[in-house]
Amino acid sequence: MTVSAPATLRVAIVGAGPAGIYAGDILNTTVTSAGGRVEIDLIESLPAPYGLIRYGVAPDHPRIKGIVNSLHEMLDRPSADPAADRRVIRFLGNIEVGRDVSLDELRSRYHAVILATGAVRDAQLDIPGVQFDGSYGAADFVSWFDGHPDVPRTWPLEAQSVAVIGNGNVALDVARILAKHGEDLRSTEVPDNVLAGLEASAVTDVHVFGRRGPADIKFTPIELRELGEVRDVDIVLHDEDFEGVDITAAETNQLKVMLRTLNAWRAEQGERTEAASRRLHLHFWHAPSEILGDESVEAIRFERTAPGEDGRPTGTGEFREYPVQAVYRAVGYFGSRVVDAPFDEARGVVPNAGGRVDGEPGLYATGWIKRGPVGLIGHTKSDALETITHLVADAEAGLLAEPTEASDLLELLAEHPVTTWDGWLQLDAHERTLGETHVYARERVKVVPRDEQVEISEASAGAVVR
Repeated sequence: MTVSAPATLRVAIVGAGPAGIYAGDILNTTVTSAGGRVEIDLIESLPAPYGLIRYGVAPDHPRIKGIVNSLHEMLDRPSADPAADRRVIRFLGNIEVGRDVSLDELRSRYHAVILATGAVRDAQLDIPGVQFDGSYGAADFVSWFDGHPDVPRTWPLEAQSVAVIGNGNVALDVARILAKHGEDLRSTEVPDNVLAGLEASAVTDVHVFGRRGPADIKFTPIELRELGEVRDVDIVLHDEDFEGVDITAAETNQLKVMLRTLNAWRAEQGERTEAASRRLHLHFWHAPSEILGDESVEAIRFERTAPGEDGRPTGTGEFREYPVQAVYRAVGYFGSRVVDAPFDEARGVVPNAGGRVDGEPGLYATGWIKRGPVGLIGHTKSDALETITHLVADAEAGLLAEPTEASDLLELLAEHPVTTWDGWLQLDAHERTLGETHVYARERVKVVPRDEQVEISEASAGAVVR
């Protein structure tokens, strides 16, 4: 690789979730395999790395969380340059871009900045009553049960009947955690405050509503199958939702597997001899129209849908109401603006062409902030490859401006507590020790408060830079 000047390409990546880590790893491989040199700083607003893996995946998903092992290897990799005194990717946590450091201050210190901030807030559901007490965004609930440091430590779980709106994996995660008995989560890394809340939950019935039919579900087979493995929870399906569904016409083998699973559950309903203490109802062809109540959720109204001429769900004029005391909206995520970066308010993304941010040479995007919250975690690899390919091409063409500020970012943040990779290793070891000594056998117990995470990280020499 040829970079006009200097010989070392300096790049900052904002966001230490899978998208940012994959981008850093691909960038390093691409540059060094061509004989070039690169220094990469991974800047994260939270004290710990891994983003959505740590704070967006349900705690009873150890198989999915196994991806942490490969992300760990990428961040733990030492530089191949014997003269370098740093890892290939330098992790710098507890830094909020736009608050602790401006985007301009980053751009003045690096040849390129990649935005990989993801999408962490809920997409809006524009129906009457959505503002009532007891109406919650799924993203907020996920953040709570995953121990995100910036959300309240308690969650109201007094409702007996709950509605979950959505037909994707997040909706299933939310429904499964709500329906599951708290004691069945004792072996997971769920924080103690969350475990206590779930064990005291009053829920008996969880209803999941999708506006499309069974042949249009957006789950994955693993997520769906896990519902059937939840102890003391009956799955309830409705034959009217399956009229006209032909498994042989399913477009993918994955969909065929899921339809067979649903049909097996339908058959089992008539064979049950003993009822479970909780029920998980799966409803299809339901479009939400209004949340009912007097400032608090008391019921939810849906319009029954059916396939239109174009195959899309169309309202039938038939309305149904379900008495519930809480509603969880799992209708998708939406990106958040990075201060001073271009932002498409309608789509919730940074406007870009293949990762090059529109009208901003040297500024790039990858992951959900680039393309919207679609696709699985593994899809961020190919997405990062596209962005990095364009960044490297721009560097080789001499299109990246030389940094105007020579000082290291840590000099600018000398008065701010910045967590590092060594600090994360300290926090990681501390959480695992908490798990080993816990009354229940657990891999780890998450530390929730931000200041406590920073303090534990600081116990490692050089782990927190002030």
